[in-house]
Amino acid sequence: MSGGISASIATSRLRAEGMGSNDHAVPFLNQDYEALRQQCLETGCLFQDPSFLAEPPSLGFKELAPYSAKTRDVEWMRPTELTDDPQFILGGATRTDICQGALGDCWLLAAIASLTLNERLLHRVVPHGQSFQEDYAGIFHFQFWQFGEWVDVVIDDRLPTKNGELMFVHSAEGNEFWSALLEKAYSKLNGSYEALSGGSTTEGFEDFTGGVSEMYDLRKAPRDLYRIISKALDRGSLLGCSIDITSAFDMESVTFKKLVKGHAYSVTGLKQVDYQGQVERLIRVRNPWGQVEWTGAWSDNSPEWDELDPTEREDLHLQMEDGEFWMSFQEFLRQFSRLEICNLTADALSEDGLSHWNTIKFHGMWRRGSTAGGCRNHPNTFWINPQYKITLLEEDDDPEDDEVACSFLVALMQKDRRRYRGQGQDMHTIGFAIYEVRDKQYRGCQNVHLKKDFFLTHSSCARSETFINLREVSNRLSLPPGEYLIVPSTFESGQEADFVLRVFTEKQSETEELDDIISADLEDEVGFLNTCSHSLSFGPEIFECLAGCVLSDKDLKTDGFSMESCRTMVNLMDKDGSARLGLIEFQILWNKIRKWLVIYREYDMDKSGSMSSYEMRLAVESAGFKLNNRLNQVLVARYAENEAIDFDNFICCLVKLEAMFRSFQQLDKEGEGVAEMNITEVGPGNHSLHFNKLPCLSAACGLCVV
Repeated sequence: MSGGISASIATSRLRAEGMGSNDHAVPFLNQDYEALRQQCLETGCLFQDPSFLAEPPSLGFKELAPYSAKTRDVEWMRPTELTDDPQFILGGATRTDICQGALGDCWLLAAIASLTLNERLLHRVVPHGQSFQEDYAGIFHFQFWQFGEWVDVVIDDRLPTKNGELMFVHSAEGNEFWSALLEKAYSKLNGSYEALSGGSTTEGFEDFTGGVSEMYDLRKAPRDLYRIISKALDRGSLLGCSIDITSAFDMESVTFKKLVKGHAYSVTGLKQVDYQGQVERLIRVRNPWGQVEWTGAWSDNSPEWDELDPTEREDLHLQMEDGEFWMSFQEFLRQFSRLEICNLTADALSEDGLSHWNTIKFHGMWRRGSTAGGCRNHPNTFWINPQYKITLLEEDDDPEDDEVACSFLVALMQKDRRRYRGQGQDMHTIGFAIYEVRDKQYRGCQNVHLKKDFFLTHSSCARSETFINLREVSNRLSLPPGEYLIVPSTFESGQEADFVLRVFTEKQSETEELDDIISADLEDEVGFLNTCSHSLSFGPEIFECLAGCVLSDKDLKTDGFSMESCRTMVNLMDKDGSARLGLIEFQILWNKIRKWLVIYREYDMDKSGSMSSYEMRLAVESAGFKLNNRLNQVLVARYAENEAIDFDNFICCLVKLEAMFRSFQQLDKEGEGVAEMNITEVGPGNHSLHFNKLPCLSAACGLCVV
């Protein structure tokens, strides 16, 4: 665990130095493309990727599982084995280079097709200088945005084939392979090819740009949607559209006019033409299959084109059965259900393109028993979710709007869920709620995680439109200047995941995570212990008597104090290292146990005889210890059994906490919250070097929380 903390600190330092930017991407799985390529060139061996083997598990886990019908007779082949003249990119990367194969990743291919419309963006994902001719070594690399940072993914060029044909995405040109290699790199990033089956186009959009997405229900389309799409295309934003399904039987069913339901399309262009003396607004859409096109008005061979000026008709580049087609904008609104737009940068979020949007990013986690409280339907636990405060300081500059309000966008994204599909897991249903902080007792508060009472007495002022099982939920909001609390959550309580919360504000704002500062209210024992007599002393065996006392309380679920608890209690009060307690030391300890027993009874709210993890969090604070989310997670992991804490574990936890705080206070001689120790001071009783951040994690220390 200490190694993980060191790695986290190192990662934070690298991020501060620019690591994770597109210009300085993080090597995925620590694979350095240039070093590996040079090694292959020097040895004369083609690269074989040890982290994504050309073997059945890389294909999938269910329909593409090893020994399944769909993976029978699969052969992994390099492009140099498939054709005499393989090319990485032939004549520029275009939309027609992306034809779907036997994998349900149309959402991804629609995103790639949109990416080809912007060469600058394309080459952020597909770096220049890769080919099958110059210094070919069987190794390629691609860059993707992942949860706040860019990663560089290395692959070999062995691709899954059947009967000498690529199984999955392929180019209309038989000897062009950039799109197939890009799909392989993205599969590696997500664990397997099958992990890419099914998804939202916005997911691909964001992983190719680091942008933020918005979704429009075309049944409730804003009046200026044509203008919104036009500006989005002008800014290089990526756009996708789809038709909702009403049942599983509708998936990829084809309508009378050849539109595919439950299928992701790309929006690639807009055009206004003069048709029969009136302006006709057209929209261009592409099917990533590379075929199956709209057959209604303005389709490739429809009569409407005959009435256009030949020059204008030629300008629209009509081609037969290439997957791309035109249709009227009104027909588009009738036929399609939703539109997804990925804004490439925070600056692109404002409609006039002039305002600068500030971006704040938080990495958080939901953990069962400590920070996974579920939505407002779970009032007892909702408050334990992570909390983030945003202070909106300036209203928007909009002379046409009389309302004093601040525009901002909240985007909540769950991490790495595709990688867990092989383990039977998938996307959680997620969302967020926003509360205005008006009460004087809460305004301006820092380092305070708001408790259950606040949420029982306050209603949310805004929320995500829905809780949904997508990777990201985002909403554009407008609220008056003031302090607000954002609470991200899963719909059900107890569901574990990591997440990224991004907040984009148009004007000046302040944002911070609300978390309790670590502190302890400890009683002064010096006077008592200075008068302590050691004429009587007790070892751990005396706690057999205490165990009997506790067991007499029939409403407590406990088998008495374990030997570990007994030794921990002796260690807390044993100031001379004798491993025994004097009479007054024992009396002080017994008084503590009696006080903690009262607290335990108070916070066992359902009188079950044991405490839930969130009840324990309140009980620990009542006992005088304020801990942050990270430490509460550590305590739950160490002391909860099936999310319940019995009295023995509760006492053991408080004893160790008090021991750590007292030891830290002795070492923190300047009272500055930082303790220093030399090598002779390391050991039980002197173990809290970094307590202002985390408890001691030394396995040899007898008093640590973990």
